[in-house]
Amino acid sequence: MFDALYISATGMQAQQLNVDTIANNLANVNTTGFKKSKISFTDLMVREAGRTAPSLEEAGILGGGSRLGAGVGIASTSKLFDMGDLKKTESAFDIAIQGEGFLEVTMPDGSSAYTRGGTFKVNRDGLLATSGGFPLKPNLAIPDNAQNMQIDSDGRVRIQVAGQATPVEIGQLELVRFTSPTGLMAQGDNLYRSSSNSGEAISGKAAEDGMGNLAQGFLEGSNVKLTEEMVSLMVAQRVYEANVKVMQASDEMLGMINGLRK
Repeated sequence: MFDALYISATGMQAQQLNVDTIANNLANVNTTGFKKSKISFTDLMVREAGRTAPSLEEAGILGGGSRLGAGVGIASTSKLFDMGDLKKTESAFDIAIQGEGFLEVTMPDGSSAYTRGGTFKVNRDGLLATSGGFPLKPNLAIPDNAQNMQIDSDGRVRIQVAGQATPVEIGQLELVRFTSPTGLMAQGDNLYRSSSNSGEAISGKAAEDGMGNLAQGFLEGSNVKLTEEMVSLMVAQRVYEANVKVMQASDEMLGMINGLRK
């Protein structure tokens, strides 16, 4: 009977996190470049069978064997990197990736982070950077007299300088991809860091080796689908209510047992 209380409690906890995750997805349905999260559940089955544990004969009735647990737990919380719709902006500093891949940026501590694109700018050091000021790799210096910037689909960056008739190529943006992008750790501001689950970054040129193309003048929208999230939210709420009913029924049965007289 007490197991029913614990099982329903784990179910309520798991569904509360599920509801919170779905609510966060819904809140970012219009956020540029947002990638929705998904909760994976697992049944709780804990087996404790120590290799050095004494045998049944040595430990007695309560010593050996396995302890089994029941209920539901969170297996993982992962990001889904399905591509969102591209929105045309006509701004030279808006860059989206059409297909698979990430742009690499340099963080203040010298480490690397990765982004799917967005609105960029020229930071205080004159480098092409994210809206938060983190420069892209490789460093691309934009001179003060630059009048226009053109980024080709393969990553080549050219600028129009005052007094010159032809654009000047200043470098090339490269893309990176991961064996398992769902394992990336979100850092906020449309930035991600690699982890042991995602694997190491694999560099390559845009439009080659399975990498996507760069689309200048576009922004990638959120990949959250409103109708799907609303249905998932209703299902999660109903499952939460079902666990509440289990706990209420168990409590009522325990109350009846306590009220029995000899």
